[in-house]
Amino acid sequence: MAELITVDDPDDPRLYDYTGLTDVALRRRREPAEGLFIAEGEKVIKRAVRAGYPMRSMLLSAKWVEVMRDVATEAPVYVVSPELAEQVTGYHVHRGALASMGRKPLPTVAETVEGHPPRRIAVFEDLVDHANVGAAFRNAAALGVDAVLLTPRCADPLYRRAVKVSMGAVFQLPWTRLESWPGDAEILRSAGFLVAALCLSDRAITLDELVSRKAEKLALVFGTEGDGLTRGALAAADEHVSIPMEAGVDSLNVAAASAVVFYATRP
Repeated sequence: MAELITVDDPDDPRLYDYTGLTDVALRRRREPAEGLFIAEGEKVIKRAVRAGYPMRSMLLSAKWVEVMRDVATEAPVYVVSPELAEQVTGYHVHRGALASMGRKPLPTVAETVEGHPPRRIAVFEDLVDHANVGAAFRNAAALGVDAVLLTPRCADPLYRRAVKVSMGAVFQLPWTRLESWPGDAEILRSAGFLVAALCLSDRAITLDELVSRKAEKLALVFGTEGDGLTRGALAAADEHVSIPMEAGVDSLNVAAASAVVFYATRP
């Protein structure tokens, strides 16, 4: 096991990666720029390690040292009291274990959709809520989606909240960011995907109709919370698709909608 380093000063510079975790705006800027993300809890940390993300350090309360021993091999392990952890991070660390992980380079869109040809991919356009991003990733992993593509303005799936809600599913699925959306829809079409936009539209077919077509490759496109898909995305899609609703309800939360669509379209 790596050397255990007891820290009792919340201003210790070695804890810099963990400072201000509740400041969303700050962490959105810092983490991608510095090539790191924060994993929280035993299961999530171990899944990140298994997925090949390099560990920079761990921040543990004493009772978690033994539990995390198998992944605490080389990176520094800072042991702190729960009170000091709260001072540093800005919140009570319920699971008692945090790890600062290094990011891996993202593959290109072509590598994601052509290198190991998937049959179903999800495209998330401009989702800004990290909980929705995490839930949608978890749905995609659980229901057999092969890869995820994010538009440039979509929230970071490696942000702590997204990782936590996904229960580490963000580490299981191949994913990357589109560079030019909706122009990159043509890359998907050229790779043989039927691009299906989930939306409310006069020209929409039902989800049942989409399933009945038995398309060999599907790119399922979901829009941002509230506003839905942009006009550009709708224009770029091959089909508009809606989930039949009852009781006067016209739409579902994007995470719930993704679960329904991923289940219905599974091979």
